[in-house]
Amino acid sequence: MFTPKYPPQDTAPNTAPTVPTAYSPVPYVPAHTPVPSAPSANRPAVQLTAGSTLAMVAGGGAVVLVVGAVLVSMLLAVAVTAASVAVCAVVLRSILKENKA
Repeated sequence: MFTPKYPPQDTAPNTAPTVPTAYSPVPYVPAHTPVPSAPSANRPAVQLTAGSTLAMVAGGGAVVLVVGAVLVSMLLAVAVTAASVAVCAVVLRSILKENKA
């Protein structure tokens, strides 16, 4: 049941090793010429107005508040867990101390 099952032996005929042929490099010829891209000067630059700057600052502030709330809640979860483990340890210690006496 636990013995390994090996695949059957290869039954292909044994051929003589082939001799490698001499390498002859062929020069690279591209199939087509690439199309030049549009110049970047035609695109308008990003303009920051007072409203867009205010929106970016408000969005960044919201992200900071959300990330802060998540981190504080994780820290609170760790603190509650540590406190409950400490209470369990004190209760177990008092139970064990009473049994010895």
